[in-house]
Parts: sequence; structure tokens; C-alpha cells
Amino acid sequence: MNIEATTARDGSAIVTIDGTPQKITATTLEDARAQVVAIAQERAAAAGESATLTASDPDGVWTVIVTPDGELHDSDEAAPIYDSPIPRQDSPHIQAHTPPRSADSPIAHLPSRREVQGRHSFLTVTQAEQPATQGWRGVATRLGLRMSPSQSERSERADTHAVSQHWPGPRTIVVANGKGGAGKTPTTVLLSAVFARYGGAGVVAWDANQTRGTLGWRTEQGPHEATVLDLLPHTDRLLGTGAQSADLAHWVHHQTSDRFDVLRSQPIQLAADQRVTPDDVDHLWAVMAKYYRLIFIDTGNDESDPVWLQAVEHADQIVVPTTTRADHAEAGALLLDALRDRDEHSRRLADQAVAIVTQADPRATKADVAAIVNGYADLARDVITIPHDPAIVDGILHWDALRPTTQRAWLRAAAAVARGL
Repeated sequence: MNIEATTARDGSAIVTIDGTPQKITATTLEDARAQVVAIAQERAAAAGESATLTASDPDGVWTVIVTPDGELHDSDEAAPIYDSPIPRQDSPHIQAHTPPRSADSPIAHLPSRREVQGRHSFLTVTQAEQPATQGWRGVATRLGLRMSPSQSERSERADTHAVSQHWPGPRTIVVANGKGGAGKTPTTVLLSAVFARYGGAGVVAWDANQTRGTLGWRTEQGPHEATVLDLLPHTDRLLGTGAQSADLAHWVHHQTSDRFDVLRSQPIQLAADQRVTPDDVDHLWAVMAKYYRLIFIDTGNDESDPVWLQAVEHADQIVVPTTTRADHAEAGALLLDALRDRDEHSRRLADQAVAIVTQADPRATKADVAAIVNGYADLARDVITIPHDPAIVDGILHWDALRPTTQRAWLRAAAAVARGL
């Protein structure tokens, strides 16, 4: 018996059994998957024979064998492979013919059994793989069939592992593009959110833009209005032995759901009224490095600004955001070219840079995105694309407000950053 099912994200599905279609309606995609499996189990039981269920949905195509007693078996299930012990190999010295020793000849050193063979450790680093939790394979796992995860789920797990780790010593990531509107602030916020949500506390986003930086406008405000200018007079005390991490709550704004802190600039003041010097940057960075493991710096548009240049001096990695607009992409490319010509540290940053292409314009086509991606392929270590999402366009940014596909894209982008740290 052959059963085919096609499900949609809205929970609707068409189940075709031996050429006869049947429509079902569920509230979610997961519910639709469960109903499809239940129908297949009922029909297999009624017919008294196994049924081949081929199910397709937005996540791909999956084929499973449903037995009359309701069990599920992967159609391409192979016999389990176990780690076999390393076969003992006799030493060539033992195999070789040894002439008899005369009574007065000296006793030569004979290798011990351990020296000849070595010893195979009983301890292994093999780790059992967690069964599938997503898609049709996840449905099968919940119904009792231990299914291996799909390639897409394995990829997501690898990205999650990458962003969840901690590094020895602080790491500084500078988000830079000389063109306004290229997506520097959303990139700073959402990368910070990924690392904080998956890897835990100790992440700060710092607005180093002296010309009306908007990081404070795109994030939650704490119980105060403090900015980087308010923190500066206290850097020496915070670097002293008597300071505590909780003291920073006077100046940073904690993001309650996304779990990172924000050090704001003052966008309503003129740049001339809030000038920060390179020495100030060094003091501020020293404070951030003492209390945080990851420092994301949202930079301004003036690449000749001493503050911009000093921030790059502290960078362990550069992230270049751009949209599908040609001027944004060109500005980012020119930035990488300039870094390569500057000095050895800057050249290394450019070579290891991550470019993030955001589809800010919903009218941008796949060809528009591909053109930017292909252009950056030789300029950056990794190029990641982010789909259009209305939740990024305006207002305060929250991870939970993003579409699932957008969250997955940002996780992929953060993992690319993590692999360069």
C-alpha cells in the first residue's frame, strides 16, 4: 500500500491513499504531521499489511514504512554499525625468523608485549547522537521510532554548539560599514542576542557611533538613561579591585528577554558635545573586557574617526553588514580593501571577516541577493544571507519577534562569527 501526504505550514494537508485523496486540517504543521502518521497507521492495520508513507512538506521529503501493528521503520534503515576493537597485528619482529642464540652470545633487548602491540584504550570519545526532534523524523521519534536527525537538523545543532561555547579571554567583534543604513545596528543587536541566549551571560553591545548612534533606540531601556558619557568618569574605579560586576548596572541597559547588555551613546546630542577620544575607547574597552566575555561594537560611518580606528585595534573579528543595495555593498567592499592595505592586524581582520547580506527591501529578488553574495565570496571568509523580516525594519528588536526562518539565518550568521574566534 502506498500513501502520499503533502502538508503546508498552515497545518493543511492532502493524504492520497492508493490514488484517493483525503484532505485534513490541523492547527499547526506538527499537528498535521501527527494526523498523517495516525491515518497511515490506521490504514496499515485495517489492510493487515505494511504501508509505504511518503510525506513532503516545507522541510523536505520523508519516506517511512508503517507496519500493521503501528510501528514505523525508516525506509533506508541500515544495520547498526558498532565500533570494533582494533585487530591485533603481530609485530614483524616476532614474525621474522630469529636464529638460535649461542650460549656465550649477549642477551639482546627483546621488546615487551606492550611495546610490540601498544594498548587499545577502553575509553572512547564516541558520543551517541541525539535522535531527531524536527520534521517528520521528529514525529517518528515521538511515536517511538528512534530516527537519526536530518542533515538540516545536524547543521542547526552544529551552529548551536558553535555559538554556545566560551573562549579563554574576552573576544571583540566590530560591526562596520561606512554607509549608513547598511544594517550595522540590527546586526549588532541580533548577533548579541544569539550568543547571549545560547551561550549565557557576559555579552555586551557597545554603541561607538559618535554621530547619532541608534543602538539605544533599537533596544530596551533599563531603569535609567545612562550612556557611555556617564560611564567614562568611573572607568578607573571599575578597573580597580573593589569593583563588582553588578556595579555596571548603573550604566548598561539589560535586555530582559535576549539576555545581553547595551552601552548606549547619546543620539540626541550633537557629535561635538559627546566626543570620545581613542584613550577613552581604550579605557571603556578595558572595562568591557573585564566584565564581559563577548564585546560587540556598533561603529559609525566615518572610517577616519579616531574612535572607529581605535575600536578596530581591539577587534578580534570584523563583521560587514550590507543590504542588497549596490551602494551599501560597495561601501563594505571598500572597507575590506582599505583594511587589507592598512597593516597586518587589519589585513587579518579583513581576511577573516564575515559578510551578512540582509534583504532589507522585500522587493529584492533572489538574483539581487545572489549578486551581492557572489561579489563578497572572494572578499570575506563567510557570506551569510538574512531573509526579509518586518520585525527587523523598525522599533525595538526582540529575538522572539523574528520569523523562524529569520532566526535560523541569524543563528547561521552567529555560528560563522564563532568559528572565527
